[in-house]
Amino acid sequence: MAIVFLGFGSNLGDREGNIHAAITLLSASGVKVLKVASMIETSPVGGPPQGLFLNTAAKVETTLSPHDLLGLIHQVEATLGRVRSIPNAPRTIDVDILTYEDLRLNDPDLIIPHPRMLERDFVTRPMAELS
Repeated sequence: MAIVFLGFGSNLGDREGNIHAAITLLSASGVKVLKVASMIETSPVGGPPQGLFLNTAAKVETTLSPHDLLGLIHQVEATLGRVRSIPNAPRTIDVDILTYEDLRLNDPDLIIPHPRMLERDFVTRPMAELS
């Protein structure tokens, strides 16, 4: 079992409901949720003008490989109405793999640890709460 930290964000629709639904769907797919940080409201970073985000992070345990976990995350995002149009567009849900054990991975479709996580308050604040 690998310990993984995931980041969650939403700025469309029922933001809190979207995040809870994503966590529930991941849990129902075998990802064991160990702890979830408090939700915080943050300003968007980049992209077109858009509303505020609600963000949190979770510590989870999984037997999935990093790429299989990413595939599951993309399925969950699609189920919750995520449409990938332009980078940093408004979205119903965004789930990022922040860390996966001590793994360092730099593939075209997946970089672990998340390359900009230490630059973003909406990641560092929830992560600090989980530590």
